[in-house]
Amino acid sequence: MKVSKEHGNKLVAVIDIGSTAIRQVIAEIHTGGEWRMIDHAERPVSLGRDVFMTGNIDRQTLSQSLQILLRYSEVLRGWQIGSADTHVFATSALREAKNRDTFVDRMEHQTGFKINIIEGIEENRLTYMAVKHALRNAKLKFSKLNSLIIEVGGGSTEMLLLERGKIVVAHTMSIGTVRIEQQLKSIFGSADYLYRFVTENIRAAGEVIEIEFRLKRIKNFIAVGADVRLAARRVGKPVDRQHAVIEKSDFDEFVNQLQDLSVDDCVHKFQIPYTDAEGLLLALRIYQLFLDMTSATRLIVPNVSIRDGMILSLSRKPDPRIQEELNSQVLASAVSLGRKYSFDEKHARHVAALSLSLFDQLEAEHGIDRESRLLLEVAAILHDIGTFVRTSGHHKHGQYLVTNAEIFGLPRDDINIVSNVVRYHRKALPLPSHINYISLPRERRILVSKMAAILRVADALDKGHMQRIEAITVEKRGDDLMVHPSHDGDISIERYGLAQKANMMEEVFGMKVVLL
Repeated sequence: MKVSKEHGNKLVAVIDIGSTAIRQVIAEIHTGGEWRMIDHAERPVSLGRDVFMTGNIDRQTLSQSLQILLRYSEVLRGWQIGSADTHVFATSALREAKNRDTFVDRMEHQTGFKINIIEGIEENRLTYMAVKHALRNAKLKFSKLNSLIIEVGGGSTEMLLLERGKIVVAHTMSIGTVRIEQQLKSIFGSADYLYRFVTENIRAAGEVIEIEFRLKRIKNFIAVGADVRLAARRVGKPVDRQHAVIEKSDFDEFVNQLQDLSVDDCVHKFQIPYTDAEGLLLALRIYQLFLDMTSATRLIVPNVSIRDGMILSLSRKPDPRIQEELNSQVLASAVSLGRKYSFDEKHARHVAALSLSLFDQLEAEHGIDRESRLLLEVAAILHDIGTFVRTSGHHKHGQYLVTNAEIFGLPRDDINIVSNVVRYHRKALPLPSHINYISLPRERRILVSKMAAILRVADALDKGHMQRIEAITVEKRGDDLMVHPSHDGDISIERYGLAQKANMMEEVFGMKVVLL
């Protein structure tokens, strides 16, 4: 079972605990960053059925999951893959289970696997990486045409909308094949009622998305998932090893033909597990409904899954170009969120630029890692979105909006950092009575305070929202921070704003800010 590890190549394993199955992939990563799959396994499991019906994973399913993971553990020992190179993650079913902590603890105790329960936005990020890699040679004009990346799963549907290559909307919707089957089939009784209900709910979801982005502007419809890959094998046309296309008319005809097949028929006809066959028609219906809302005339189907995204993230050494591209997508998502709440974009971008200038010039003083620079920029872009709710107390409203938002590329912990920085860009300093702040780990509370202090100064330097102060240079003289502005016109209002908001810089860094 061994694979020769030439020139430093190494083996990694990825285990995906999903709603309908637990899947394992073993890949050989080459020193140049490319990789190839050398083994894979899939075992059906009823996690989604349990969770979406009762909220809990029952004892039988827990035991079944344990046996699958123990079997996978034996396989990995045969490949001589250790815990450091084994990455186990779970998605919506385990994420929503009330007894997930018990499940995770038992699996780790008896198998040694540490399970990372990822959020929908992280699923989006991994899927995006896999899709972009698979379509890197395709001539799809991402920079010119708007695109939708969609994956229908057992518990959720993940969507990314790109405007000329930039992510503007990232959504995780509680629409999935297992969830719908379990929660609704027993109520409606027949498939006709079930599909009618699904159609109405997909249309309602589309109307919500339309508020942020008109779906008719979509030209590239990129569908990810095992169900649509099956459709591509049956009625699609392979373009290369990485992706295929299905003409809309052929896809519609295939979906219509499936209506006449039973689950058993699908199992025998397509040679797929029973659990996959159960949700096949429903999944394709969901793709079809979203496709009808766009102007796309075909489906683009990459031969990838979220597991490919995970392996891809493991295989790539830090590349400044890749990181810069991902950061640009994070910022595009933040700007899109700001536009949703009618923010003053010129002011937000200018405050972000001033914040980064302060961050870079005060690097020796604040000691914050470079990765957190992006979080400061996102917080600066979004600091005023709370005015959409109400100008009075907009820092608190902004914290709420950010806390409950999805920002592409940022996990929930990072979004909590951003939301707290937004909260403290004005008014009171953090207090022990502020639950959202005090519940953060100590290191993150300090990070919030430092970034909020910088943001307050930057915001004050554009208090008039007129970008009068174009740029700044700073120098430290004793306990004073001297700010030399390059400005156009009277900056009296900025001086007044700084006098109001520089207190946090003095409190956190011990420096009094002086605007020259």
